[in-house]
Amino acid sequence: MRNTEMAKLDGLVGNWTTTISDAFFLEPPGTTVPGTAAIEWLGESLLVVRMEFGGGGHEGSEMSFVLGRSDANDRFVALSQDNRGVCREFAMTFDGGHWTMHRADPDFHQRFVADVEKDRILGRWEASEDGGTSWRKDFDLTYERA
Repeated sequence: MRNTEMAKLDGLVGNWTTTISDAFFLEPPGTTVPGTAAIEWLGESLLVVRMEFGGGGHEGSEMSFVLGRSDANDRFVALSQDNRGVCREFAMTFDGGHWTMHRADPDFHQRFVADVEKDRILGRWEASEDGGTSWRKDFDLTYERA
C-alpha cells in the first residue's frame, strides 16, 4: 500500500530530458549541458531519481537521489550521491507545484528550488558559503517529460 504522503510525488515519476543552463562554471556563457533523469518507485514509500549529464563535448556525470519521508517527524527527506563519491542529506518539501531541497552543512549550504508543472520542472541550484545569508545561483536545471 502506497504511503499517502509519498503518493503526492507520483507526478514526478517517469523519464525526463534535462538541461543544465546559466551555470557559473560553464564557458562560454550560454553553454548548456543535456541530460536525462529517470524517476521511479522503489517499493511503496521511496522514489529513486537517477540522473546523467554530458554530451556535446562536456564530461559526463551521474547523480542519484532517494526521496523518502519520516512519517514520525512529518517531513520529506532526500539523500544524494554522485560519481565523485559525494553523499549529502537534504530536507525536502513538495506541495505539488513547488519542490525544494535544502541542506545546511558545515562545508556550505545548498538548495534546489523548482516550480513543477505536469510535463516540465523549472528548477535552479543555489549555494551559500556564509551560512545562508546570501545565495549564488549554481545553475538552472530544466526537466521536460520524455
